[in-house]
Amino acid sequence: MRDVLERIGDKWSVLVVALLRDGPLRFSALRRSIEGISQRMLAATLRGLERDGIVKRTVLPTAPPRVQYALTPLGRTLLEPIMGLAAWAERYRPAIQRARACYDRRTRVRLRRTRSS
Repeated sequence: MRDVLERIGDKWSVLVVALLRDGPLRFSALRRSIEGISQRMLAATLRGLERDGIVKRTVLPTAPPRVQYALTPLGRTLLEPIMGLAAWAERYRPAIQRARACYDRRTRVRLRRTRSS
């Protein structure tokens, strides 16, 4: 079970699956849509998702050849839990940001006390 959770719990995999929910996308469109992902990391994520049967890679017969990615039927089964998680994250993001700020303030105070001792 751990190996499967590592793949579908990976932040990049979650974002790729969510982006593909409305249909196939090319590599460049995925990369533009995912802030902070490198070309290398996106390629590795897509290879892993393809290996696991979640994403299908299609080479289009154009000159030069174009590649697009789409969810497989198995990949589409991930949409409900992933979109539920995304909705939860959106709803509770402000509360999490407040909790982080509070934690960071407490940590800075502790560090100052430790250094002044």
